[in-house]
Amino acid sequence: MTAQPSAGHAAWAQRPERSNLLMLRLMSWISLRLGRRIGRAVLHLIAAYFLLFAPASRRASRNYLGRALGRPARWHDLYRHFFSFAATIHDRIYLVNRRFDLFEIEVHGEDTLQRLLADGKGLFLLGAHLGSFEVIRALGREHTDLRVAMLMHQENAQKINAMLAAINPDAVQDIIGLGQIDSMLQVRERLDAGAAVGMLADRTFGNDALVPVQILGSNANLPSGPLRMAALLRRPVVFMTGLYLGGNRYAIHFEPLADFSALAPGQRDAALQAAISRYAALLDHYCRQAPYNWFNFFDFWQPVATTTPPKS
Repeated sequence: MTAQPSAGHAAWAQRPERSNLLMLRLMSWISLRLGRRIGRAVLHLIAAYFLLFAPASRRASRNYLGRALGRPARWHDLYRHFFSFAATIHDRIYLVNRRFDLFEIEVHGEDTLQRLLADGKGLFLLGAHLGSFEVIRALGREHTDLRVAMLMHQENAQKINAMLAAINPDAVQDIIGLGQIDSMLQVRERLDAGAAVGMLADRTFGNDALVPVQILGSNANLPSGPLRMAALLRRPVVFMTGLYLGGNRYAIHFEPLADFSALAPGQRDAALQAAISRYAALLDHYCRQAPYNWFNFFDFWQPVATTTPPKS
């Protein structure tokens, strides 16, 4: 029986965006012309706005932070959560424009990444809406031997492409939109060229089977599609996250997640289940380590009755 996605996961995609292209262009102009310090001053107003006038996001933040912090979330926790989100969006402007000199970026596990890429067959980078993916793509722009492309659903890809093109037209070359006739061909071509293809695997767009897991001590559902794609293409998978540490500091972490490149017949289902469990465990670990980096502002924790294990 085909699983139906939970209401919370499906509902996030229906919410209207609170930002638009004009606002991004204005913010980009202020930030690039007047400097990051003045640009960051605006972020306090944005965080205060969400804290006061976005009750659904505020409830989701309080729910999540209570789990991650192990105590009831206070108002200053909610404010810090919204500010961290705004800060990572703001920093994207500089990262897209290759202003790496403005940041202190620690990288953990890059040796694992380079070892897996050494065979020239590429790999999948599997992340979440945890921290900043842009800082990981920036690592690829700074080190030309590390090529990173982002795979996302077509509607989001079009929005992101438009936003990035407003800042730096060269940035849109690194995005592959799902849902096109040649999407999988583009993915395979990038992999065969030795690139890393990134996906965020903690949300579903309404047509993917959900798998029950435990995250932060409670039942949650994760889509099986991203890892199923890696299994079908028989590639290794590395977990990634670019955690915002405050100020101008980020910490990028790469952790081995799964290797589907040499699966024996009949092993795919078990390997998929093990990979999803490990992905959930890594999410749990990094949410506890950097709790204000989780940017899923909807009711993520849902009943598991409508879920099913992944099928190959």
